[in-house]
Amino acid sequence: MVTVREVKTKREQKEFLEFPLRLYKDSPYYSPALYIDEKKIFRSDYVYYDTCIAVYYNAYLDGRIAGRISGILQRSSNEKWGQKRVRFTRFDCIDNLDVARALFDAVENFAREQGMTEVVGPLGFSDLEREGLLIDGFDRDSTFEEQYNAPYYQKLIEALGYVKEVDWVESMVYAPEQGSADLKRVAEYVMKRYKLHRGESKSTRDFLNRYADGFFELLDVGYDKIYGTVPFTDGMRKMLIDNFKLVINRKYVSAILDENDRVICFGLGFPSLTKALRKSGGRLTPATLVRVVHTLRSPEVLEMGLIAVDPSYINRSVPALICAELADMLAQSGIDHAETNLNLEDNYAIRNLWKRFRSVEHKRRRSYVKKLM
Repeated sequence: MVTVREVKTKREQKEFLEFPLRLYKDSPYYSPALYIDEKKIFRSDYVYYDTCIAVYYNAYLDGRIAGRISGILQRSSNEKWGQKRVRFTRFDCIDNLDVARALFDAVENFAREQGMTEVVGPLGFSDLEREGLLIDGFDRDSTFEEQYNAPYYQKLIEALGYVKEVDWVESMVYAPEQGSADLKRVAEYVMKRYKLHRGESKSTRDFLNRYADGFFELLDVGYDKIYGTVPFTDGMRKMLIDNFKLVINRKYVSAILDENDRVICFGLGFPSLTKALRKSGGRLTPATLVRVVHTLRSPEVLEMGLIAVDPSYINRSVPALICAELADMLAQSGIDHAETNLNLEDNYAIRNLWKRFRSVEHKRRRSYVKKLM
């Protein structure tokens, strides 16, 4: 017998947070989120609750937890895109259609109660969260930024009437075989022609103090039409900056400025924390902290977090500047490769960047939509 309960008690919250950790405890590819960050979704002052309503459900099969899901009414997104949608996220489930159906029925009923006409996902509160269902690349390490799921999730979701809305692809990017000399020549030519220069700083904190405002202005413009994006609030900006201070290194970020010191191009990467956090399930134990510090100092894999280019510079070869910076990072740091994280399948401006490198598209993720009757 399958039952679904909305998460209310501390015990139910713990079951919700720990279910995927148990489900994937033997997976060599799963990447847990930071447990301390995930716990924040149950705080009344969580940063997104000024623009969102969220519900959380656990499913039980014969009394034992067998799945979980969250539904999000993202008011800012609906206003921006002119939609009436609820997002589903944090869906994890055993391979059982009855359990999956019960979870999605709960989210769909929530959507109807709110007057919504569609359910879409997996999408989080914003595109700063994990999004997309893995549909190809199950034998690859998940990145820290994205969620791993078993192959049967696709079968369950599609059996419940959900259809593809968009796909993302992810690539592994290696240093160019012929080195970065050609990229450097192109980059220096572009810098000179458009009177651009690199943003200088003494440290990560100094870098953020100097360029964070320009970075967010660029994101608001450059990501405005990207699928699933929502306007940045002050709370989101603060949260992102606080996270940056913890995980980024000045060596792996780049800002390009115009002659008026305005940020027109930005690239941000950070060492992948997947392996450092896997053993502890995302909990920051003393042993985990040691692994994290070691990873931040000597990373094996670099994750590409955010890349943004002023739209007026897209067709001026300015993206080549980020390529040149990344090529140098890979060639000089001893990092094996970079992971691009999510690139929309029709975002050829970004996908074509990786053709300048040795690269392979190795994962695909999907966002689904279902119209409610």
